[in-house]
Amino acid sequence: MAYNRENLLIRIIEIQNTVLFYKEKGLTQIAIYSRYIADRYHISYSCFNNYLAVPAKTELKELRARRQQKEKQQPKLF
Repeated sequence: MAYNRENLLIRIIEIQNTVLFYKEKGLTQIAIYSRYIADRYHISYSCFNNYLAVPAKTELKELRARRQQKEKQQPKLF
């Protein structure tokens, strides 16, 4: 699968949802990172913190809306 902005945003949303789930159970961010994120996603702690700061759901929604708008404007040959 090709790597693009949409895949990155989907990955960020997965990480954010994981953090929200375990935060409700009372775990700290460092514990969540070391137990659930580091081994699965292979990212550093600073990258993890940067991912938490991204408004990924909004960006993904806008990205998909722009792509859908482009598809409507482009005529399809087949």
